[in-house]
Amino acid sequence: MDTGKTPERRPTVSTKIFVNLPVQDLARSREFFTRLGYSFNPQFSDDNAVCLVISDDIFAMLLVEPFFKSFTKKDVADSRTSTEVMLALSAESRADVDDLADKALAAGGTPAGDPQDLGFMYGRSFYDLDDHHWEVVWMDPAALEEQG
Repeated sequence: MDTGKTPERRPTVSTKIFVNLPVQDLARSREFFTRLGYSFNPQFSDDNAVCLVISDDIFAMLLVEPFFKSFTKKDVADSRTSTEVMLALSAESRADVDDLADKALAAGGTPAGDPQDLGFMYGRSFYDLDDHHWEVVWMDPAALEEQG
């Protein structure tokens, strides 16, 4: 029911997100993301998982598939034939989009589609070594202000 009142906003709290992704070869996945310029948090890394640090508040837990399966009763999506999720990362510039996507391809990733240039937004996408779909996007701040 619409009461006409503006919904109350919760105070902004820094929430960390941990995206869990199954991988076939932990060492190979670690090397792939290292080549993209990312680091790993050793506190949350062992023989079953590594914690990929994307930003201060965003992490991807790369878990070997048997360990990943231990957390769910459902079947694990086969990322070679199904898209279970698309992971989108922002970039500071168009050049940063190209840099990260080019590094991913050089490290063994594959293109997930053609570059998208919408003027106010530019993005590229790739599949990592386990066929997880990653998007890298830059939005023109000036164009966003005009739309604001």
